Amino acid sequence: MTNSDTAAADRNFQKNAMASFVQIGALLVLIVWCFQIIAPFISVILWGMLIAVALYPVHSLLAAKFGGREKLSATVFVLLGLAILLVPSWITAESSIGAMKSVGEQLHSGTVSISPPDESVAEWPLIGEKVYGIWSGAASNLEATLNKYSDQLQSLGRHVVSVAGSMAIGILQFVISIIIAGVFLVSAEGGHKTAVKFASSLAGNRGEALIDLAVATIRSVAKGVLGVAIIQALLAAIGLAVIGVPAPGIWAFAVLILAIVQLPPIIILGPIAVWVFSVAEPMPATIFAVYAFIVSISDSFLKPLFLGRGMDIPMLVILLGAIGGMIMSGIVGLFLGAIVLALGYTILMAWMETDELNNPRQPAEEAEAS
Repeated sequence: MTNSDTAAADRNFQKNAMASFVQIGALLVLIVWCFQIIAPFISVILWGMLIAVALYPVHSLLAAKFGGREKLSATVFVLLGLAILLVPSWITAESSIGAMKSVGEQLHSGTVSISPPDESVAEWPLIGEKVYGIWSGAASNLEATLNKYSDQLQSLGRHVVSVAGSMAIGILQFVISIIIAGVFLVSAEGGHKTAVKFASSLAGNRGEALIDLAVATIRSVAKGVLGVAIIQALLAAIGLAVIGVPAPGIWAFAVLILAIVQLPPIIILGPIAVWVFSVAEPMPATIFAVYAFIVSISDSFLKPLFLGRGMDIPMLVILLGAIGGMIMSGIVGLFLGAIVLALGYTILMAWMETDELNNPRQPAEEAEAS
C-alpha cells in the first residue's frame, strides 16, 4: 500500500469515526431529553402498568361477559377504581376537617373539656408518667397546657399540613395511574408482545419466560402484600368506627401503611386499645383489644391464601422496597417500591437458578469442594 493510499484510509477512518461520534452523541442527547420530559410521569406510568397487569385476568372475564367489549370493561374498572379511591378519601378528609373545625370552635369558646386520665396510664412503660402528667394538666387547665407546649404544637401543625399535602398529591397520582391502567388494559395484548420483544432482545430465549415470571410476581405481590394490607386496614376501620375512636379513617390509613411495609398494625391499634380502656367500659374495651390483636396477626393466615406458590418474597425485600419507594416518590412509591423490588428480586433469583442449570458443576469440582 502506498503512502497516498494509507493517508486516504486514515482520512476515511477519521471521517467515519467523527460521523459515528456525532450520531452517538445526538442519540444520547435525544435519550436524555426524552427521559427528562417523561421523568415526572415515570412513577404513575409504572403504577398504572402494575395495576393493569394485576387486574388483567379479571378484566378478561368481565370483557367476555360484555361480549368481548374490552373498552367497556376497562371503563368499568377505571370508574370503579376511582370510586374506591375517591369516596373514602373524601369521607376521611371531610370528617377530619369537621373534627378540626369543631375543636377550633370549642377552643375559641372555651368549652373544651378533657376527662382526666386513668391511674393505669402512669404505669405505661417509658412514657407513662410523662403522658399522665401532660394529660392531667390538660384536664385541669387546658389553656395553660397549650401555652406551655405552643412551640411543639406549631411544629406538629406544620408537619400535619405537610403530610396532608403529600397525601393529596399521592391521591392525584393514584387517579392518573388508574386512568393509565385503563388505557393499558385496552391495549394489553400489544403491550405484552412489545414487552416480550424487548425482553428477548436483552435476554435472548429467556425473554418470554422472564416476562411471564414478572407478570406472575406482580400479581402475587399485589394480592399478597397490597391485598392483605387493604383487608387489614378495612377491618381496622370497622373496629375503630364501631368502638367510637375519633377520625377512624386516619388511623386506618396508618394501619394500611404499616401493613404494606410489613410492620404489625398493633403498633397503631395497641395504643388505641389502651386509650379505649381509659374511656370505655371494660367489656367493650376488652373485645376491641382482642379484635385489634386478631387484625394485627391476620396477615399470618391471609398471606398464604393470597400469595402464589413459588413466590416467597422475603419480608426484608418488601420492607426495603416500600421504604425506599416512599423516600423516592412519596405515597405512590410506598406501593410501587414494594412491587418493583420484589419483581427484581424474583427475576434475579430465577436468573441465578437458570444459570446454575445451564452451567452445572463438574464432578471434579464437586470432589475438590468436598
